[in-house]
Amino acid sequence: MSRRKLDPTHDFSSLSLSQKVSPAVLTYFESIANNKHHLPTSQLQELQAYLSKVHESTELRTQDALPVTPSHEPAQLQAPPTQAHPAFAPLELKNLVDYMTSPEGNAMMPLEEIDLSFPISNYFINSSHNTYLTGNQLYSESSGDAYKSVLLRGCRCIEIDVWDGDARSASAEAQEKAEEKKHKFRPHFPRSLSPRHRQHSSEKDRSAPSGSAGDTLSLPTPWQSASTTARAEPRVLHGYTLTKEVSFREVCVAIRGAAFVTSDLPVIVSLEVHAGKEQQEIMVEIIEQTWKGMLVKASAGECQQLPCPGELRGKILIKVKYVAPERTTRKAAVKSATPTTQRKDSSSSSSDSDNQGSVDAKHKKKSSIIEPLSALGVYTRSYHFKDLSSSEATVPCHVFSLSEKKFMDIHESHGPTLFSHNRNYLMRAFPAGTRVTSSNLDPAVFWRKGVQIVALNWQKFDAGVMLNEGMFSGSAGWVLKPRGYRGQSQGQQSDVSNESQGDAIAHKTLSLSIELLAAQELPLPVGDRKPDGFKPYVKCELHIEKPEERTGASIEGGGRSKDGECKFKSRSSRGVGPNFGGEKADFANVPGVVEELSFLRFKIQDDEIGTDDLAAWACIRLDRLKEGYRFVHLLDANGDKSRGMLLVRIKKSFS
Repeated sequence: MSRRKLDPTHDFSSLSLSQKVSPAVLTYFESIANNKHHLPTSQLQELQAYLSKVHESTELRTQDALPVTPSHEPAQLQAPPTQAHPAFAPLELKNLVDYMTSPEGNAMMPLEEIDLSFPISNYFINSSHNTYLTGNQLYSESSGDAYKSVLLRGCRCIEIDVWDGDARSASAEAQEKAEEKKHKFRPHFPRSLSPRHRQHSSEKDRSAPSGSAGDTLSLPTPWQSASTTARAEPRVLHGYTLTKEVSFREVCVAIRGAAFVTSDLPVIVSLEVHAGKEQQEIMVEIIEQTWKGMLVKASAGECQQLPCPGELRGKILIKVKYVAPERTTRKAAVKSATPTTQRKDSSSSSSDSDNQGSVDAKHKKKSSIIEPLSALGVYTRSYHFKDLSSSEATVPCHVFSLSEKKFMDIHESHGPTLFSHNRNYLMRAFPAGTRVTSSNLDPAVFWRKGVQIVALNWQKFDAGVMLNEGMFSGSAGWVLKPRGYRGQSQGQQSDVSNESQGDAIAHKTLSLSIELLAAQELPLPVGDRKPDGFKPYVKCELHIEKPEERTGASIEGGGRSKDGECKFKSRSSRGVGPNFGGEKADFANVPGVVEELSFLRFKIQDDEIGTDDLAAWACIRLDRLKEGYRFVHLLDANGDKSRGMLLVRIKKSFS
């Protein structure tokens, strides 16, 4: 079958049967229409409702949309008593094809309208890590377009790593050395990767480096403003690496243009501030100019309760280190005496928390963040993580950021307390800094611990990003947690307890059967141009909660992204419209399943010598997985919508 280059949102209604479905798919539809295969009763009722809706919208007579009985009343699809469904009649093929190629035939159930009346800690938030990067974490480009891309794909929490854009001062030199000492893995990078040593690079230097990185590499100098004042402005990059920078202003402009195109629900901007105080003042100026009218204004007094998303439509929330106002005067005096006061703390996504450090008055530490910048963090104030019993852990607007390793350590030592904390307070988890290929953690492990902001490397479409698509597909980037995972509602008292995730919600036993029938218009792997040589097979993977997650025991793999716990692989077929012959993936009596936090992942791969390239995929949350004969709508290997569809028969039950 030829592969038509059509818009994935194209209306199928004007196409003929042969244009709507492949020959292999049509064979199964003919069997259903002729009662050789049978739709389950619930799906027949759904079909009848669909046809009635079509009838009403097109003002056709009922007998034109539905089979009629001899009395000329609208039929209830009544059938011979010898069939598997004696209450229903044989189906008209055209009606069946129209229904199956409509949204009602989708294997993924549409989301119900979300309740936006809970505090923001009661939602999972679609989140990105090191958003500015376009590829790996070591030498890829930084770009404002990366922010546009993730925001238009539904992301609601983005990250900006901000560095000085001018020549390094003596204080910045000292800060650089302090950071290298604190982040033990960084001295292994050449000193030439330090911002102080960067020099202008030619266009040829912008390609991926070959061989080992050494001191002879030519690296870019800090970005300089093209304005008439020639003022150096802050820049965005991944520090101590070969990544190329982009200006902070360009990033802010890109965010302004894309933040509320697909959703008006709030966007959280997580600032990792490595810039000195003078450059932070410029950051505040750029933020207030570029995002004017979008910023949340601080209310009088201390924050007593988090707002709900519905109150923050069209707003940008800034997550930045909190600096207490009473310390402002002391810091201002220091700044007045020495404009280039040394920064004691900095933030890094590779640390065990935001590490934009809390100020310890007892030891008279000076904050690295100026008060005007800190004041922009109204409901999302970043605090250095000490432990879950610290005073900061009960501040209503605090956010703790933990690396995957630190998070796993706390899971093993204080699992119930961790879960309880996350019912009422915000937490962010992010991939380890050693993931230089932009690989990911397993977000479902962290969601099941109640973490709202699970930041992923969107630069790579691995299992982690696929599960993220399963969680947020069709949403506005904010998904309400399951009931047992929520804290207080508006006006209610805090409901914090030591209740574990095992006690908070019912865990059920799942029996799931996926019958693989046929496919149509499958996309080819990236770079492949020969459909005749394409030998697709299907992998079905069930991603469910591990017992160790509930008990606090060590989790195998430490939360790393990987294949599902239950797997099935079909035989290979051929071409872009294959017939898989009804092979069945049976996942019987799977214990400990929470529908809202479990996922079914489909992967279409090319059977070839060596690595089997990914052609297409889909991921569906189990509570949204519909039974019956359904089309699984596929994304291509780049995560874009395709015309590819996989016809399956789904049986699902819980006990």
